[in-house]
Amino acid sequence: MQAPDLRSTTDRPPGAGLASGRVISVSGSNVSVRLPSSPGLDDTMRATVGKFLGIRVGSSLQIGVVTKVSLDSSPATQTGSAIAMAQLDLIGEIRAAGASMQFHRGVLDYPAIGDQVVPVGSGELRLIFNVSGATAVDIGELQQGNAISAHVDVNDMLSKHFAVLGTTGVGKSSGVAYLIDQIVRVRSDLRVLILDVHNEYGRCFGNRAQVLNPANIRLPFWLFNFEEIVDVFFGGRPPVDEEVDLLAEVIPLAKGAYAQYVGAANQTPDGGHVRYTADVPLPYRIVDLMALLDSRMGKLENRSSRMIYHKLMARIETACNDPRHAFMFENANVGGDVMEEVLSKLFRLPLNGVPISIMQLAGFPSEVIDAVVSVICRLAFDLGLWSDGRDPLLVVCEEAHRYMSADKTVGFGPTRRAVARIAKEGRKYNVFLGLVTQRPAELDATILSQCSTLFAMRLTNERDQKLLRSAVSDTAANLLAFLPSLGTGEVFAFGEGVSLPTRFKFRQLPPHLIPRSEATGPNGLDIGTTADHSLGSVIQRWRGLARQKAVGATADGARLINPAAAPPLQPRALDPDRYKLLKRPIEGVSPAPVSPLQHPK
Repeated sequence: MQAPDLRSTTDRPPGAGLASGRVISVSGSNVSVRLPSSPGLDDTMRATVGKFLGIRVGSSLQIGVVTKVSLDSSPATQTGSAIAMAQLDLIGEIRAAGASMQFHRGVLDYPAIGDQVVPVGSGELRLIFNVSGATAVDIGELQQGNAISAHVDVNDMLSKHFAVLGTTGVGKSSGVAYLIDQIVRVRSDLRVLILDVHNEYGRCFGNRAQVLNPANIRLPFWLFNFEEIVDVFFGGRPPVDEEVDLLAEVIPLAKGAYAQYVGAANQTPDGGHVRYTADVPLPYRIVDLMALLDSRMGKLENRSSRMIYHKLMARIETACNDPRHAFMFENANVGGDVMEEVLSKLFRLPLNGVPISIMQLAGFPSEVIDAVVSVICRLAFDLGLWSDGRDPLLVVCEEAHRYMSADKTVGFGPTRRAVARIAKEGRKYNVFLGLVTQRPAELDATILSQCSTLFAMRLTNERDQKLLRSAVSDTAANLLAFLPSLGTGEVFAFGEGVSLPTRFKFRQLPPHLIPRSEATGPNGLDIGTTADHSLGSVIQRWRGLARQKAVGATADGARLINPAAAPPLQPRALDPDRYKLLKRPIEGVSPAPVSPLQHPK
């Protein structure tokens, strides 16, 4: 049977020769070929690293990517024209499928010694990279031919997570912005949350994105679980065990006391009892927490024991009265269950034509960023879990190595666990993960291994390259040796989202949409648009005081946690039944510590 002619004369320059090399050795998927080497050969015949060559095997054309080129120095080739030796990694083959030709990963029959090696033209490349379907998007141009587009299947890429890796200045942010833009165009049901460490993405998506920062977002302190709120109170420093034990005791009591105050039923809809723990996201007031601590401290006679309470109360006061923490403690003594409002704004429920949320982290105090990222990622997973994956969500984590360090002694443990939970289990509940980092070697290898689609840009550090090679399980993984020589915007793509290992260049964004770091103060204000640039105004923003004007906060001590300054419990506003509820003990909680919160006689 005559093999079909896969070569299109219109795809090659006029006069380009078709004679090429021969196979001289085969070892698994690695094939060595001998090729003519001459300066006069055109580009289609020049064997260079990263190019594709074809091997005719029966009726199919097997495709290999060139990974190594050398000069044959054997005695038999010392005379005549030079002979080049090339190493190919076989990645698939083009074979007949009925009346048409199709590309398939893997090969059915291995080449034999002497099989003909031919150049691969644009016609064959279009067959190889023909990714079709409703969720296939065009993200760049192939390095082998600028006229051929590089595609990625969004569903395959998201279903098992993805990562974008590359050193500083290689175009990671621009590539990520273009990738997200294409993702939301084909997945109208998907919401995207970007954890923007350097405030780069605010201008990239126009009116399809909302920008969140401390000036316009509220994350009430009671949404933080126990480990997260302890990290906030201790300012990221190691906690004191005795003080942590006290918090573990009084936070559930404060939640139970507030539930009694507002008249919340102590039973769930299914008849079970509400259990007030330090981790359950139920509202409570800082004034109640302080009253409980003060009451317990007043019963102690040992001065050293009382100092533990004094220090803990001082920490809480410091955190709550810091203007930079207003996004957490703005209404610490007013209360109110705003969880639905917070989740709706943070995760775009409903979408309303704005599928992207950009959380600008540069405006948050550095000592609470880890806790903020932890609570956001944890809420993202829990929302997917308890909603049975009804609303698909993609969490894109910039500078991922900051939160998921390979060194378990570095970073905040709850943040690592929250992100790892999304990486390991998120796909079951339509919560997907995208990691962006410039230091893969510092990233937790377990989390990186969960990303089945990798976009590798220029990496010059040997440790980074070594980790990436261990994460890529593909026949063309040795292409990673050429990562240091990639140009700006160039990328090797591996894994589920692409048809085969691909070298391409991300398409360029319009100049006004290219990511660029925005100058913001510690309170989320845009310094670049601030009229007053005097040193005094800079100091005001530095201290976080300028935020009060920006968000309409008042200076009436709303964030003070002195019990006398907090809105008092109003006994006259409660009916007799409500008053009886206040006197009933909370399940599993002794009523004695709640006595300071009961009504005065």
